[in-house]
Amino acid sequence: MPYDDSVPPTRRARPLLLAAALAALCLTTITGCGGSPDTAEGKGADASASPSASASTSPSASATPKASSTAPLPQGPLTGRTVVIDPGHNPRNREHTKEINEQVDIGTGRKECDTTGTSTDAGYAEARFTLDVSHRLRELLQAQGARVLLTHDEDRPFGPCIDERARIGNEAKADAVVSVHADGSAVGNRGFHVILPAAVKGGGADTSKIVKSSADLGARIAGHFVRTTGSAPSNYIGGGTGLDTRDDLGGLNLSTVPKVFVECGNMRDPKDAALLTDASWRQKAAQGMADGIAAHLKG
Repeated sequence: MPYDDSVPPTRRARPLLLAAALAALCLTTITGCGGSPDTAEGKGADASASPSASASTSPSASATPKASSTAPLPQGPLTGRTVVIDPGHNPRNREHTKEINEQVDIGTGRKECDTTGTSTDAGYAEARFTLDVSHRLRELLQAQGARVLLTHDEDRPFGPCIDERARIGNEAKADAVVSVHADGSAVGNRGFHVILPAAVKGGGADTSKIVKSSADLGARIAGHFVRTTGSAPSNYIGGGTGLDTRDDLGGLNLSTVPKVFVECGNMRDPKDAALLTDASWRQKAAQGMADGIAAHLKG
């Protein structure tokens, strides 16, 4: 699957309190909030966008996250809060397969630096999708006064690697980090899911202090995502809750601040792909995430 690591996911049953939190936020008018009975899982092949112009910037030159401008932020409900948005993958990763296949330390083992991500059958790349939604999400959060940083903005040849993505959020002392993705599963597998960090301790990884807060962040995003987009939780991961816990993702294992991954839909399913390629739906996806983040930060 096209996460920051390429090992298949670990399936885990969700605690009842998370399912309840999601159910409480779901609108009764949204059908499918419990997920489809189809539980077959699949994995799409990696794909990528058309090559972009090469960059001269060294990928390891700086871990400085990218803000949109230096203009003063408006005062709002999120004033004083920092949110890091992590757009999954990089459109230029396909040009640097050797580099992104290099192994990095994720605390409990070693994994590839990054992957290319997936795409729709028509060639719309996940890396393009994640950047677009991340820009929309940044604008919505900044309008509420939040300081928002991106881990990258297509301003480097590849990456950043998964360990650096985690480090950017940690060094920013972010109040919340959201990694934006889209899945690459089998046709018929539909819906979104939010990936939460498992309790992991080993090597340089220790998620013990962020498991609870990340679970709250993820549950709130899932509930608002349903309400705003009309999309049902995944019918193939998470048992209908829209929540999944994993212990094999470096971006989560190495985080010391609340962090989740949001898989907005399945790019390999034509019905989901029609949503993911629609700009108006992408705005709704960004709004749903923004609302969930704000609800978490306002407690």
